Amino acid sequence: MAKAPSVTSEIDLKDSQYYFNRELSWLEFNHRVLYEALDPRTPLLERLKFTAIFCANLDEFFMVRVAVLKQQVEANVAVLSADGRTASEQLTEISKRLRPLVQQQDHLFEHTLKNLLVEQGIHLINYVDLHQEQRNYLHDYFEQNIFPVLTPLAVDPSHPFPYISNLSLNLAVVVRDPDTDKELFARVKVPQVFPRFLALSKELRHQDGKASIWTGVPLEQVVMHNLEALFPGMIIQECYPFRVTRNADISVEEDEADDLLLAIEEEVRKRRIGKSAVRLEIHSSTPSNIKNRIMRDLGLEEIDVYDVDGLLGHKDLFYFLSLPCPELKDPPWNPVTPPVLQGLREIVDGNEDGILEQDGEDIFTLIRNNDILVHHPYHSFSASVQQFIAQAAHDAHVLAIKMTLYRTSGDSPIVNSLIAAAENGKQVAALVELKARFDEENNITWAKKLEQAGVHVVYGLVGLKTHTKVVLVVRKEGDKIRRYFHIGTGNYNPKTAKLYTDLGLLSCREDLGADITDLFNFLTGYSRQQSYRKLLIAPVSLRKRMLAMIDREAKNCKNGGTGRIVAKMNALVDKPIIEALYAASRAGVQIDLIIRGICCLRPGLPEVSENIRVISIIGRFLEHSRIFYFYNDGQEEVYIGSADWMTRNLTRRVEAVTPIDEPAIAKELEEILGIMLSDNRQAWELQSDGSYIQRRAANQGQESSTHVILMEKALKSAGVSQ
Repeated sequence: MAKAPSVTSEIDLKDSQYYFNRELSWLEFNHRVLYEALDPRTPLLERLKFTAIFCANLDEFFMVRVAVLKQQVEANVAVLSADGRTASEQLTEISKRLRPLVQQQDHLFEHTLKNLLVEQGIHLINYVDLHQEQRNYLHDYFEQNIFPVLTPLAVDPSHPFPYISNLSLNLAVVVRDPDTDKELFARVKVPQVFPRFLALSKELRHQDGKASIWTGVPLEQVVMHNLEALFPGMIIQECYPFRVTRNADISVEEDEADDLLLAIEEEVRKRRIGKSAVRLEIHSSTPSNIKNRIMRDLGLEEIDVYDVDGLLGHKDLFYFLSLPCPELKDPPWNPVTPPVLQGLREIVDGNEDGILEQDGEDIFTLIRNNDILVHHPYHSFSASVQQFIAQAAHDAHVLAIKMTLYRTSGDSPIVNSLIAAAENGKQVAALVELKARFDEENNITWAKKLEQAGVHVVYGLVGLKTHTKVVLVVRKEGDKIRRYFHIGTGNYNPKTAKLYTDLGLLSCREDLGADITDLFNFLTGYSRQQSYRKLLIAPVSLRKRMLAMIDREAKNCKNGGTGRIVAKMNALVDKPIIEALYAASRAGVQIDLIIRGICCLRPGLPEVSENIRVISIIGRFLEHSRIFYFYNDGQEEVYIGSADWMTRNLTRRVEAVTPIDEPAIAKELEEILGIMLSDNRQAWELQSDGSYIQRRAANQGQESSTHVILMEKALKSAGVSQ
């Protein structure tokens, strides 16, 4: 029964006290990621993986979010955050909350995970603990391989402080000239052309008389202990590792750029070099005079410096996932072919030329029979979406293919299929989003390759990122033209499709196909399309329609009916959406939100959000799908699409959200939401103070894990034995 507020007093739902800070909410998300590394239930090498993810996430956070805040401070921007903080106040609070997490991560690796690795025969050793034969091996390796690559850079009045590239690992070296007894300062960059961890040869792996699966040393320690070769005639006094993070955001005045591709290329080149420094990570043993010198030369303050007791740059721990130790990892998962697609004939690989075999049904026949829902990584991307595009490229009846590309893999079979389609005489158009952060360079490469093959390549709209995930296939069938399409929540990337959870709809519904045609005309030509038949499109109508549906649930409650909303997304930031959810909660609407990352809404506040519950699912796969459910007085509506409830998605990106008209698919999506809401293994509940509490099975009862249940469900539906 809906719980109505006990007091009907007027409340200003715009008040900053009702909102969490975006940046601090993100830190809470990354804390949940770190907890997966802390949790002993997580397999050992997966714990290293989550440690690496925690670090990689922080790198991006500083390169983008912290960099923006620092720019606001420098420019005296007076805009306050949703919770009423200035940029300076946010930076102070970020530093305050982050330092204990960094220390926790460091302590976890140095004092727990390394010891557990040793128990499994994996030895990451400090150079000083090597025996002489091992040192000799690494010394020879240094002289033959590393030494020729190194460039010591002196720092003195005639040699200014060298430029420190973004995320590079460096050594601050103090040497003494025995002739003058003067101390001199130099910087040595640890080369990135070698593995971060140097493995010893098999015959030298044994440690403490025991056999070892892997034994090795951090690369920087090998360099540190062989510095005499770089500074002959000098006495090595001190050496300390440090790591610098720089502003990596890209800003292009699109309306002033004559060629957007060239403009983005230039910005990518600048970012590779790096902009202003935003963070210094340095070993905690570094003396204050050396630390202060580096800070001064980088233009940083004490708040920007993070002392680390052990290894710098934990994201390099991904290295250990390649070790042949399946018992220390999650059980392997092979995505299944969706049952409806199992009767498909074999098709050509998107990377090769060839002819479709003639036996079996084609994918277009199956789509005509009924809409098809694919759920990755439980369903195979290559056997569904990739096959749809590859068949379209080689099907003689297909006239045209249009698609959006936001992020794809480096060796993309999707791109190769588009090229094959163009070579087969089909009209092919690809909207390549050059502004996809940290994928700009990859997308520039693909854009050039596609253009060379005769594909019509466009780069989207000025001022908007094209984030929508859509493929349109136009096929001639007898005397009729039929439009087939895929619309989804995730990128057309075969690699991330094995790691991210995403949904996609394969259909040939005429109204949706017509909408998608209009959408592509909006993206590639001159069009002021303001209305669509079924699709919810940002920045045109998506926010307005979502607000209307939230308000409809509130009105139904006020009229004595039932109101119910369940929404799953990556982030909830948009204030108008949050205000509408608060108003709906006050009207008695029961609201469940499944939000992986940032959530600025405060649940459980009396008279404001006491009917709103928020959980976050963190686990083996990265939750990336977006699902929106509205009870609608019993006429239930379900949507999937590319947009989160963030201001950027609703106003500054092109997004597409589609209704699910097939009752069986709508029911399946409701079941997925139900599984997540019942999770007591991977789910974290957001509290009204901004903290999260992980759910646990009551009285040591059976765990209900979303990812495990959905893997089992996929295997069962595909008829695959476990």
